[in-house]
Amino acid sequence: MSRWPRIPLGIRLFILFFVLVAMTAYGVSTTVIQELKPTVRQATEETLVDMANLLAVLAEDNLVNGDITEGRLSELISAYGKRNPNARIWEIGKNAINHRIYITDKNGIVVADSWRQDIGQDYSQWNDVYLTLRGKYGARSTPLDPEDPTSSVMHIAAPVYHNGEIIGSVTVAKANRSIQPFIDQTKRNVAFWMLLMTALILLVGGLVAWRVHSALHRLEDYAEKMGAGKKVARPTFRIFYEFATLSNALEKLRNQLDGKQYVEDYVQTLTHELKSPLSAIKGASEILQMPLPEEKVARFAGNIERESSRMQHLIERLLELARLEKMPQLEQVSRIPLYPLLDTVVQSSEARLNIKAARCRINADETLAVDGDPFLLQQALFNLMENALDFVTPSGDIQWHAERQGNHITVTIFNQGPQIPDYALPRLTERFYSLPRANGAKSTGLGLNFIEQVMKLHGGELTIENVAEGVYVTLILPTP
Repeated sequence: MSRWPRIPLGIRLFILFFVLVAMTAYGVSTTVIQELKPTVRQATEETLVDMANLLAVLAEDNLVNGDITEGRLSELISAYGKRNPNARIWEIGKNAINHRIYITDKNGIVVADSWRQDIGQDYSQWNDVYLTLRGKYGARSTPLDPEDPTSSVMHIAAPVYHNGEIIGSVTVAKANRSIQPFIDQTKRNVAFWMLLMTALILLVGGLVAWRVHSALHRLEDYAEKMGAGKKVARPTFRIFYEFATLSNALEKLRNQLDGKQYVEDYVQTLTHELKSPLSAIKGASEILQMPLPEEKVARFAGNIERESSRMQHLIERLLELARLEKMPQLEQVSRIPLYPLLDTVVQSSEARLNIKAARCRINADETLAVDGDPFLLQQALFNLMENALDFVTPSGDIQWHAERQGNHITVTIFNQGPQIPDYALPRLTERFYSLPRANGAKSTGLGLNFIEQVMKLHGGELTIENVAEGVYVTLILPTP
């Protein structure tokens, strides 16, 4: 069974928007262009009507006197037809008079012509003259070339009155080709601005569609990372408040689900981890209730104190780790020089270094710095140093190294000592997982998990690997 292709919502919205805009632009531009030609011709006709009536008033006296053919008006009309306007209208040049003016008597005989070519001709059969002499509106449009519709000429006539009677007509003719350049220019302007506005509207629509797609992608990425248990900040939206509401709802849901699962996990793990010290305390207290030599009393009392301290340390670490795991992002970020931070960690460990006679060196550029939480990074480095001191061989080496590699900074610590068993490497960052130290003691198993949570909050990662003569632990942090 065929399936529809999966097209992102943003692209679907843009396609719909594009179709609507294209249809609207086409409809509007087509209507405007179709109405443009008759509208221009109507405006031209209205102008010709005014001109014909003005000339009809001027021609009255000459027609009455019968001297219009050789009179002053005829000369003026001929001179008018020969003028060169030398005008520029809407970037279109006009260098010739496009009007033709002719006057007929009451019988339709041409008595004056601006072209001086049809004087004496009978125009009574033409509609402009025929209708006007009968008191009607006289107008006609006649093509000069029957096979070329664009060669038509518009003729508008007005009656010449004397004592209330029509004694002749005045026709003003204008070729439609003379107004065609203005129509074509206007069509080009309409098409240009329609295309420009359509492009701008589509650009805005594309930006809106992209923003919608981007917002949905951010929400999808947030939900996926949230489902995978990764540290991720809740996306914020300044324009699309509906997405912000959905983002807040997802954040609330995550907090509720995380809180429930978090409590269940910690109750189980804490119960399991507290069994051992509680059993030791209970056993030591029962033994102390019996008569014992002083040395045994001191030994069992020491066991109770040691196990109590272990329980306290475990609970403190759990509370600290719980705070980190519930923190979606860093609360405060500042620029942290790495060398002084490493130097502080090493100096604080001088006592334990002296006990093991171990040597510790720092190899780092003093200009290196990262952006992050100084307290959390320092705690992570302290945990790394404690682990290294637990496993370093007596008189062994511990080496810190920091450098910039591409778009991140690496901070590594090497401790000379036993390698980590292969079966344990994938589990080292699990909560409560711990390997026995040289003296047989075990830690809380929370140190490396704490470091891993700190790295996630800083957008970095933690790697652990065996190398020749020891173990290499690397913190990878993004560059400022």
